[in-house]
Parts: sequence; structure tokens; C-alpha cells
Amino acid sequence: MDTVSVFVDVQNIYYTTKQVYNCHFDYNAFWSEVTAARKLVRASAYAIDRGDEKQRQFQNILRGIGFEVKLKPFIQRSDRSAKGDWDVGITIDVLEYARLSNVVVLASGDGDFDLLVQKIRNNYDCIVEVYGVAQLTAVSLVKSASKFIPIEQNLLLRNR
Repeated sequence: MDTVSVFVDVQNIYYTTKQVYNCHFDYNAFWSEVTAARKLVRASAYAIDRGDEKQRQFQNILRGIGFEVKLKPFIQRSDRSAKGDWDVGITIDVLEYARLSNVVVLASGDGDFDLLVQKIRNNYDCIVEVYGVAQLTAVSLVKSASKFIPIEQNLLLRNR
């Protein structure tokens, strides 16, 4: 049985699914897909904490599914730009858990992760599955993955 570690860039997935599909990512369907017939080593979801109740409820849903939720505070700069980047934190965790896993799943379309994906494929002989919205996923990330799985209808929550 393969061992799997799962890492989700929550902000990236939220904004890309919203922009292209105008709906939300289905974390339950994703969980079922990536953990099927695999032994879970780690599952982490990286998010920004704005301190509102709706976000706390969402974070509790993620925890209920089985994710460890890692939070960084939302930082609003004086020029009105915002900061809340998890790239380094995700990278550190992926490097740590890739050694313990046959499969690493990364849900993000951020091209900054292409070097990370190449490194763990080469150094740890892992299969790296990248999930992202095809239209908004960096080509370099798609090319560096063992397998790219586009986020499509089966991984979306439709407004009911």
C-alpha cells in the first residue's frame, strides 16, 4: 500500500476555483480521491487567519475531514496590499514528509513550487501529484509533477 502526504495551499485553491468556476473546492471529494487505497502519513491545509467566524467554521470542517490546519495571520500593509504567504512553510513540511511517503499530493497552482516538486521527485523518488485549476496552474508546475490532476466538476461544490 502506498503512503501519502497531502498539502493544500488553501488560498490558491480558493481563489483559482472561485475565479474560473465561481464555486468552492470540494475538500471531502478531494480527500476521498487522494487517500483511496493509501495509508495517510500527513495531511496539512495552509490558510490565512482573518479572525472571522465563517473562516473558523471552514477551518473546523477541514479538521473534521482530517487535515491539520496551519494558520498565519492576515497582514494588511499601509499601502493596502496584503501578505499571507505560506510558500516557505509548505516547502519545509513537504521536504520533511516526502522522506516518509511514496506519494506526495500538492494542491496548488503556484509555479514557485516547481523546484520543490523536482527536488522531491529526484531526491526521494516520490510520485508527486499536483492538483490545480488547469487554466491558472503554472506550466512549470504541471511539467515538474509526476501527474497533474486538473480540478474539474468532480472536485467542486455546486451552489445548492
